[in-house]
Amino acid sequence: MTTPRDLLIIAMDMTSSRPVERGDLSLALAGAEAIDLLDAEAITLDGDHIVPGYRRAITDRLLDEAAALARQAPYESVGDWLWRRGRGLSAAYLTALEAEGQLTRQRHRRWMFFRTSRTVLVDSPARRSAANRWTSDEPVLAALVAALGIRDKRTGDFPSVADDAVATVLGAVNDALSELAAERQRRARRRNEAAADNVRRGY
Repeated sequence: MTTPRDLLIIAMDMTSSRPVERGDLSLALAGAEAIDLLDAEAITLDGDHIVPGYRRAITDRLLDEAAALARQAPYESVGDWLWRRGRGLSAAYLTALEAEGQLTRQRHRRWMFFRTSRTVLVDSPARRSAANRWTSDEPVLAALVAALGIRDKRTGDFPSVADDAVATVLGAVNDALSELAAERQRRARRRNEAAADNVRRGY
């Protein structure tokens, strides 16, 4: 399993009461991909800029797509790459896991006539592997989970990692998530101001 897949599984397992925003999850998944690509030496970092490394076949399709994208000039900063790669990435991973049988749609009735469904994880080796990695307090996964605001008894301060390049990626993920949160706040404030204006005008 890859870090993005483990992250998605842990996020789904731990957020039944407080779902993670898809945009946040997409950015974190892109960061997880970058960390795996660093580990595979498919990319390196020059400061905070991505530089293509050794190109070899990666068995995971989505991670292989990320490696190909990272090789396209102009080479971007980690932050810019997160925004580009992260667009719609959570949906892509959900689709991949569902196609592999890692997810299933649980149907239930709403009122008398309507049927709805929600996507849930099945009990699988991949799910158990992700859970084992999480309970082992592996610092990269713990840091990504913490960045998403997911909290349990193991999640405290932002975990530190020894590798400078990985730390750079994790810092970029946190910066991107903060930027997205600030943009949501600005949009909410504009909506509230527009609603208040409409009330004052009698609409």
